[in-house]
Amino acid sequence: MKNKKTKFIFVMGGVLSGLGKGIATSSIAKLLQSRGFKVTAMKIDPYINVDAGTMNPTEHGEVFVTKDGLETDQDIGNYERFLDLELDADNYMTQGSVWQTVINKERNLEYGGKCVEPVPHIPDEVIRRIKKLANKSKADFVMIEIGGTVGEYQNFIFLEAARMMKLKMPNQVMSIMVSYLPIPSKIGEMKTKPTQTAVKTLNSAGIQPDFILARSEKVLDHKRKEKISTFCNVAIEDVISSPDVDNIYQVPIVYRQQNLDKRILLKFKMKANNRDLQDWQKKLLEIPKKTRKKVKIGLVGKYFSTGSFTLSDSYISVIESLKFAAWYHKFNIEFVWIDSESIEKGKTDLKVLNDFAGIVVPGGFGSRGVEGIIQAIEFIRKSKIPYFGLCYGMQLACIEFARNVLKLKDANTTEIDKQTTNPIIDLMSEQKQNIKDARYGGTMRLGDYSCQLVPKTIAAQAYNSTSVVERHRHRYEFNNKYLNKITKAGLIVSGINKKRNLVEIVELTDHPFFVGVQFHPEFKSRPLRPHPLFLQFISAAIKRQEYKNK
Repeated sequence: MKNKKTKFIFVMGGVLSGLGKGIATSSIAKLLQSRGFKVTAMKIDPYINVDAGTMNPTEHGEVFVTKDGLETDQDIGNYERFLDLELDADNYMTQGSVWQTVINKERNLEYGGKCVEPVPHIPDEVIRRIKKLANKSKADFVMIEIGGTVGEYQNFIFLEAARMMKLKMPNQVMSIMVSYLPIPSKIGEMKTKPTQTAVKTLNSAGIQPDFILARSEKVLDHKRKEKISTFCNVAIEDVISSPDVDNIYQVPIVYRQQNLDKRILLKFKMKANNRDLQDWQKKLLEIPKKTRKKVKIGLVGKYFSTGSFTLSDSYISVIESLKFAAWYHKFNIEFVWIDSESIEKGKTDLKVLNDFAGIVVPGGFGSRGVEGIIQAIEFIRKSKIPYFGLCYGMQLACIEFARNVLKLKDANTTEIDKQTTNPIIDLMSEQKQNIKDARYGGTMRLGDYSCQLVPKTIAAQAYNSTSVVERHRHRYEFNNKYLNKITKAGLIVSGINKKRNLVEIVELTDHPFFVGVQFHPEFKSRPLRPHPLFLQFISAAIKRQEYKNK
C-alpha cells in the first residue's frame, strides 16, 4: 500500500556541471513511475533570470516552452519525455523568480513589517513552491533537481531549502548527489577525491546525501565503491555506478540493475511494486541497438557553434523527436549539422544537400545566417528533398517562396528588414507595444494554441484529425496581406488558428514532403508516442533514401 504523504527527492551535482542531472532525475522518476507511483519533477535554476526565455541557446541550450507558456530550461523537456507528462509553470523556478516574489510580497506588506532576509525568507519561498506543486499534482514523489553544483554561491538558498525540509519532514525528504569521477589520461585510474570533496562541501551545508550517483566514462568498480562508501558516509549499496551510455533512455535500466528504485522505496518504508518497463526497453533500447539501417538527416541552423565545439543542446527536443520517429520506423538517424553562415559565405556548396534524405530547419531569431538558410530552402524545394521547417523555418520558407516564385525580390521579415516593401512575415499586432517599450521577457506568443486543419492535406493526414493544439514561441507571423497571392502560386495553408486567423502550417502539394509549421511540435513528441509530423517527415526521408540507393 502506498504511503499517502508525498516524498521529496532532491538531486544535486558535485565536482562539475553538465553531468546529466536532468537525465538522472528523469530516470529515477521513470523508475518510480514504472512501479505504479504518481511522480512529478521540478527544476530549480540558480540564475537571476526570471525565466530561461532571454538566455542565448549557445550558452544555455534549448529554451523549452510549457503548455501554459513558461520559457524554461531544457530539463523540463527531459522530464516531459521520460514521464510522458505535460508540465507547467509550477514545475520550474529560477533564483530570479523567487527573489522577485519575495520582494513583491515585502512591498505589499505580506511579511507584516518584518525585516525580510535571504534566510529564512528566500528558502521559505522555495519550500512553498515545492509544496504547492506537491499539493497540485497529488504526486507520491516530487523530484527536485537543483541546477549547477554544490559549493557555488548561488546555490546556497536552494541547499538551505533542502536542509530545512529534511529537518521538518525527516521521513519524507531524501538527497541524491550526482558526482563526477575523472580518469586522468596520464594516470589511467578512476579518482574518487573530487567526489569526496564535493560531499564534504554538501555536508557543510547541513546535508548528507542518501545516494551518490557516480558519473564516469566507465563502470565504477568495487574498490572505488568501497572508498566512496567509507569516506562519504553512505552504504556501499547506495553508491550507484552511472557510466556513459550510447542512449540516454538506457539510464533507467542501468539504475534498475543496481536496485536504485528498490533502495529508495526501502528507505522511505514503501512497498516495492513490480516494475513495468517492457515497452521502454523494447522500443527505445532494442530497436536502436539492433537496427543497422540509418536515415541521413541534415539540420540547417545557426545555434551550433560555441567556440571550437558543436552545441547540439540548442536543438535537443528536435533531435530527440527525430530519433523517436526514426526508431518507430525501425531506423537510426545519422545527423549532420550544416552551419547556415557557412552557406551564406560560400564555404559550403549547396549541392551537398543532395546527399541527405531530409532537411530540417529549426527555430531561431535574428539575421545571422538567415540568407544561407533561404538559399538552402530554395535548393531543397527545387530538388524535391523532404523539408520540415519549424517556427522560423516556416517563416523563412514563406520568404523564399515569395522571392523566387512570386518574384518579390525584397520579400523579408520585418524582424530583419524593417524597411522591406514586401513584409511577408511581420510583427504581431499585440507585440508592437512590447517591442517599443523593450519588454522582451515572457511577452511572445507562448504555449498552447489551437490549429484548424484543412482536410486532405499532408498535415491533416499526418494528424488524422481536423484540429490540434500545439505550443508556440514567436513574435512574428505570416502577413495575411499576401495570403491570396501566395496560395494562388501554390503554397498551401493547411493549418489556421481560427480565433486570430493566423497561418499555422504551410505545405507544397507537388513535393514529397515540404511542410512548415509556426509552432514547435518537438515539445510534444514522446519516446513511445512520436509526433505525427515527425513520423511523416521521416517516412518521406526514408522513401527518398531507399529510392536513391536502388
